[in-house]
Amino acid sequence: MVMTRLTRADRDCVTAAVTQAELGTDGEIVTVVARQSDSYHDVALHYAVAAMLLTLALAAINPAGLEDKLAWFTNGWSGEPDPRRTLFALTMIETLVFLVVRYALAWPPLRLALTPKGTRARRVRRRALQTFQLGTERRTGARVGVLLYLSLGERMAEIVADAGVHGKVPPETWGDAMASLVTHVREDRAGEGMAAAVERIGQILSLHFPKTSDDVNELPDRLIEL
Repeated sequence: MVMTRLTRADRDCVTAAVTQAELGTDGEIVTVVARQSDSYHDVALHYAVAAMLLTLALAAINPAGLEDKLAWFTNGWSGEPDPRRTLFALTMIETLVFLVVRYALAWPPLRLALTPKGTRARRVRRRALQTFQLGTERRTGARVGVLLYLSLGERMAEIVADAGVHGKVPPETWGDAMASLVTHVREDRAGEGMAAAVERIGQILSLHFPKTSDDVNELPDRLIEL
């Protein structure tokens, strides 16, 4: 089952985790949860076109089979094969196949399930980067913001760091935080997973950007839902 939202307890848990994590670092952690990162309508269109082309290919491989079907529908009164009749029938069949597949995939859960994992991962990454650019990038004086982005529909997450953090912390360092989050999400405990990931991010930031006396809270601690 796909999670569609977090509970009030989840939101409070994540917000508290951010507040606690930032006590030991000048870094700023922003948490964002999206119900889904993309509608994937283009994927449905691609499947529909592919089904239509497959229909054409099957007809080309076995044209006699198409003629037999036409004869069956007309109870044998079709006479000699007529290219115009065959082309018209094939066009109608292709149109029907296209519409059936297209409207079947209008159901979001089926469309998401049939979207290749690589496509979902790219869309989640793209949305995470867009969200980071709008709400986190260059929003801190020392450019030490980190975005933790979770897309519930795809059950995928991304961590995006500002330039100041990226220069000192290699991307692979976030692996433990990501692993913890993904494990919890698969168990339908997204709030706990985000809190655990925030805790790990805070530990990493505290090593490279320990808390200083003049640090101010530049970004909101609360969980942001899209």
